[in-house]
Amino acid sequence: MLRSFLLNLLKLYQNTFSLIAGNNCRYYPSCSAYAMIQFEKNNLFFAFFNSLFRILRCNQLFEGGFDHPKLQIKCKKNESLSINKVKYWLIPQADNRYSIVKNFLYKG
Repeated sequence: MLRSFLLNLLKLYQNTFSLIAGNNCRYYPSCSAYAMIQFEKNNLFFAFFNSLFRILRCNQLFEGGFDHPKLQIKCKKNESLSINKVKYWLIPQADNRYSIVKNFLYKG
């Protein structure tokens, strides 16, 4: 319930305030998209902490660039998927973690 409230709040921000303020984020994906992925895929404490830390880094003191969310999930092996069924691509990293890239061809 709290997760859906926070996701709806992020969608409201993306559809209203971010359109007015323009695209000023120093990172890709934007801070709101980063937070959306965090709250969709991680527990609330981990998502809140990482989103807050990301927002604090989004200023002139940091270089910016590509900063993908870190997820702690388990993947199913040997599952056949088409490109239209995958919302996020997971890229394996060290320590049993994954980086995430959004699929813009997703038709869910």
